[in-house]
Amino acid sequence: MLRSPAAAEALTALAPLCTAKGWRWFVFGAQAVDVWGQPRLSADVDVTIEIPGEPAGILPELEASGFDLREGVDVDFIGRTRALPLLHRSTGMPLDLILAGPGLEQEFLERAIPIELGGLAIPFISPEDLLVTKILAGRPKDVEDVRGILRTRGRKLDLGRVRSSLDLLQQALSRSDLLPLLEAQILESL
Repeated sequence: MLRSPAAAEALTALAPLCTAKGWRWFVFGAQAVDVWGQPRLSADVDVTIEIPGEPAGILPELEASGFDLREGVDVDFIGRTRALPLLHRSTGMPLDLILAGPGLEQEFLERAIPIELGGLAIPFISPEDLLVTKILAGRPKDVEDVRGILRTRGRKLDLGRVRSSLDLLQQALSRSDLLPLLEAQILESL
């Protein structure tokens, strides 16, 4: 499961607020790699969240749940980046709330998979969708994460869905490198 007790505590602090408000969300990034692939250390938690209205409007509720906006971050930054960089007060764990946009992130929200953590159902990005995000990012650590997910999940993965999502992204972004990168990692990992 999660290697970081601080990450688990931050997520279990966020979950009741999201449930009470009816917000859809999912964990992605290194914490999702811990669940679906081969664990790696990370100094933060990444969450995509769908909220109504202005993102700064939820800050009082986040503060009441134990989260503070990180120092030096203002409302203009939140509006420009669609990200709320937070700090979980009791653990000091950074938590980045990324506001869901239309399209692919909506699909990821629909396919999020609840994983039991601290007695709560915490939604994690599906392993297939995590592969898509990692291939799209394409950094060396992301490619290593892809190999770890492929090694760990293997034949349980719906690689057809991954290929379909990457094909759509290639067309939308006028890129031709995403599917070949996936196929190279499949050959190396399976």
